[in-house]
Amino acid sequence: MRIIDAKFATSASNLTECPNPDIAEIAFIGRSNVGKSSLLNSLTKRKSLAKSSSTPGKTQLINFFDVTFKDDRSQELEYRYARFVDLPGFGYAKVSKSLKKDWNKNLTEFLEKRPNLQIFVHLIDSRHSQLDIDKSVDEFLNYIKRGDQLIINAFTKTDKLTQSELQKLKTKYPQGIFISNLKNRGIDHLESSLSEYLFGK
Repeated sequence: MRIIDAKFATSASNLTECPNPDIAEIAFIGRSNVGKSSLLNSLTKRKSLAKSSSTPGKTQLINFFDVTFKDDRSQELEYRYARFVDLPGFGYAKVSKSLKKDWNKNLTEFLEKRPNLQIFVHLIDSRHSQLDIDKSVDEFLNYIKRGDQLIINAFTKTDKLTQSELQKLKTKYPQGIFISNLKNRGIDHLESSLSEYLFGK
């Protein structure tokens, strides 16, 4: 299945403001400046669906996008629907301590309590794959993950690596997906992984 349409739905600052949990959601989480907006735009084939901020960590809202998948292999016009969730970046935000505390609380609450959240896509800069903050996020996601949820580690900016560095990363993370928006690498792999988990296709 492939993504044929995506559009902005709404934004929320906390769990109570989120849209009805009526369809499966895929959360994209990663450090500020990891390339999340670029990945969402590449994945949906929309150049400006997700807007990156010139100031890392500035976007503090949870943004929802309605996404339509189509099964090209079916004789019939078969469509499936999901929702992408663009979560605030972490790690660089220059905000007050009180705001950051509320922000982290709302983010944690969303990840723990959103009932229709099916997939966590944890974006990791391939050049800095061993940062403590990413290890902490991985541990947290594995701790809260329900049996019906999937965690995908997507390594971004792989075009910045040498072939040797990339191969080492693939060996270390055999289940990872290796992304380059610049070279359109790994996008199809991620798209098919999402659709197969959600729809079995």
